[in-house]
Amino acid sequence: MERVEAELFTDGGNDAVVRLPGRKFPGVLMQGDSLHILRSDLAEVVEACARGDLAEARDSAGLLLVGLDALLTRYEDALQQHEIPRPN
Repeated sequence: MERVEAELFTDGGNDAVVRLPGRKFPGVLMQGDSLHILRSDLAEVVEACARGDLAEARDSAGLLLVGLDALLTRYEDALQQHEIPRPN
């Protein structure tokens, strides 16, 4: 394990925006339990598609998209507050 100092651009919550040494752009730190939930939610979409239940798949995918959009907005807001251009 290596210890490094990172720049924290948001509070240290479940989806903190941080920049590691040597990186041009910050990233989003996602806790392991949140990653597991995201994976489980995506698995529900895949399972609904496999069953042919497109309505359920669409609904589940829509919820995933809303969550990812909120995460992206938090990331972009942090970049803007610190005058960092968005990555292309």
